[in-house]
Amino acid sequence: MDNLGIVFALIGAALATFLAGTGSAIGVGKAGVAAAGVLAEDPSKFGKVLIFQLLPATQGIYGLLIAFIILTKIGILGGDPNISVTAGLLYFAASLPIAFSGLFSAIYQGNCSVAGIGTIAKKPDQFGKTILLPAMVETYAILALLISMLAIFNIPGLNL
Repeated sequence: MDNLGIVFALIGAALATFLAGTGSAIGVGKAGVAAAGVLAEDPSKFGKVLIFQLLPATQGIYGLLIAFIILTKIGILGGDPNISVTAGLLYFAASLPIAFSGLFSAIYQGNCSVAGIGTIAKKPDQFGKTILLPAMVETYAILALLISMLAIFNIPGLNL
């Protein structure tokens, strides 16, 4: 029972990594399939379609960032990993915004990227306008990242 706080915090870090990373993998995979189709017809569009494919990858990075911050704050990455159950639950709760927003926003950003790749296939001159569409989905991942970070950095001392 003494380690229950650390368990909750580690579950939060794992969820942030796993869910946001899963969303990114799905989004990047969908965009990659669409990009490969375009490149089969016109390899000169590689740079443009690659940017669309990379956009959904950021949510996985955000989840990983939150996990690293949690692991550092709780002492796993240097320090004394001894936190209360209350602190562990707070870290767990703080990981949830980026975990779930990362999962869903990356999937939907992948869908928008697929549509953008389709547009680039037919009208490469529309890249500037088209890139804004999946970038708008990114806004919600950034907001979730901000909330998770604010929550983590404002959790009081580890021995609540």
